[in-house]
Amino acid sequence: MKKITVTLLFMLLITFGGLSAVQAESSKQRIFDDANLLTTEEIAKLEKLAEKYSVKRETDFLIFTKDNEEKDIGKYMDDYYDEHAPGFDKAHGNTAMLGIDVHEMKRDVVLHGFGKAEKYLDSNRLTLIQEQIIPDLSDGNYFDAFESFILLSDKYMNYRPGVNPENPFYKTWVQFAIAIVLGIIVVGIMAYHVNPKMTTNASTYQDMNRTKVLNKRDRYIRTTVTKRRKPKQSSSGGGGSGGGGIGRTSGGFSRSSSRGKF
Repeated sequence: MKKITVTLLFMLLITFGGLSAVQAESSKQRIFDDANLLTTEEIAKLEKLAEKYSVKRETDFLIFTKDNEEKDIGKYMDDYYDEHAPGFDKAHGNTAMLGIDVHEMKRDVVLHGFGKAEKYLDSNRLTLIQEQIIPDLSDGNYFDAFESFILLSDKYMNYRPGVNPENPFYKTWVQFAIAIVLGIIVVGIMAYHVNPKMTTNASTYQDMNRTKVLNKRDRYIRTTVTKRRKPKQSSSGGGGSGGGGIGRTSGGFSRSSSRGKF
């Protein structure tokens, strides 16, 4: 009887502990629209989406909007991580952040990754995400941009670190095309080996005793040499978009980062 009671208590602790964890995740605020760029309905949809993928990836997805003439949005996000200690698994844990400042003199977009997100959303991947959401940010489609941030982050975290998730070889249609080409090559090789080889040629029925060369003549006409000046190599180089890298907050927490303008 005592063993049964202990077992029931243990099961109840696990059940209510799990429910408490789920409720805690549901009660978290992840969308901070201080610039008032979203409707109430859009915020609710993004909160639900952020919660879903935060649980799936065990990483909090946070979004900030500001219209601030003074404080840099990247600094604001660093300070928020230091002071509020977000993280799915623990304080100062796995967190992916997107922040934008819509002030007319700034128009900055910044992405940060902490903990697991620093590893799976490194600076290169954050820059890829940034480049894909900037068109929507520039057009004022803020909800679409924020939704894409969450969905792309989820997609990229499915790849092992160091791999470019936008590599064409990871695209389904490219893999399908490669499979078709390989199939055609294999079938062609098989068909070549199945067909009987020709055992006769042009000389099979030729009588070499009666065949003679009647005339042979070579005529040299001329040789023409054309000279062309070799172009000099240009010393100028191209530029790139985006910026960031590995950095630390004022509190000493390591993060990946990417930033740009929209």
